[in-house]
Amino acid sequence: MNEAIGQVLSFAVGVAISPLPIVAVVLMLATPRGRINGPTFVAGWIIGLTVLGGIVLAASSGAGASEDGEPATWVSVLELVLGLLLVLFALRQWRGRPRGDEPTELPKLLQAIDTFTPGKTFVIAVALAAVNPKNLLLTVGAATAIAQTGIDTVEQVIALEVFVVIATLGVAAPVVIYYALGERSAKLLGELRTWLATHNAAIMAVLLLVIGAKLLGDGISGL
Repeated sequence: MNEAIGQVLSFAVGVAISPLPIVAVVLMLATPRGRINGPTFVAGWIIGLTVLGGIVLAASSGAGASEDGEPATWVSVLELVLGLLLVLFALRQWRGRPRGDEPTELPKLLQAIDTFTPGKTFVIAVALAAVNPKNLLLTVGAATAIAQTGIDTVEQVIALEVFVVIATLGVAAPVVIYYALGERSAKLLGELRTWLATHNAAIMAVLLLVIGAKLLGDGISGL
């Protein structure tokens, strides 16, 4: 099981460092429904990752991701594909980063965040966690990495839970700060929001490039 947990750490960190979802949580906490929508977003995020990870894990295990404790050939091919896609995403993020004093514009979805109901917040959180292309690729990679170790079902579930917990730290941190510091959290969360919104593209480009290169290396060594 230790091997499986070690395999998913980089993927979990990649999901946890998701600037726009973190910005979304920070913005929610500043709205009248913040005390409800903040925790609701975290709950939706956890469920989205758990459901997606569970589906991929079950499918990978059923497809024989492990052969005598070693990754199956199709797993190595999948790692190559995922790695290449992540590298392409990284290049796209880098090319789309703000230049110089160019203003950073938030997505239209986040501009209307003060109108979100708890139900809409939950759905958006699930989508950002599990349907967002970057998180989708990383979660598929994590679940496949767990399955390829050949450990039993209980240990696979525990490894997936570890992945989900670490992957949730990014969006959960602002909520914890909000409840721990109360009104004093406003300045800190505001600075965090500004920094993440400004450097979102650069952060994601570097992160995706590193994880993509790792997957490409794993895929090549497994063939």
